[in-house]
Amino acid sequence: MIDIPRRKAQLEARLADLGARLEGIEAELDSHNSRDLEELATERETEEVLESMGTSGQQEIRAITAALARIDADEYGYCVKCGAEIGEARLDVLPYTPFCRKCAG
Repeated sequence: MIDIPRRKAQLEARLADLGARLEGIEAELDSHNSRDLEELATERETEEVLESMGTSGQQEIRAITAALARIDADEYGYCVKCGAEIGEARLDVLPYTPFCRKCAG
């Protein structure tokens, strides 16, 4: 049986962590305004990495938000595609997954 309160706390903690991380990325991107060409090139490379991290973080936030909505609807832990229960081991790795192993593959 899935420990819903533990999973919800885990998801909320990850959501808070991601929010703080994205704020840090945004602040870092806003701080880049070098006039030196060599520094500007380095900043551009850094910006690409930060933007990629930000995009991935936003996707994870959407997945966590959806998982929290499934918890509120008493649908968490069940595959949205086939309705089968999602195994604890899979939820340990991906607590926000909407799919059982079979449907995800």
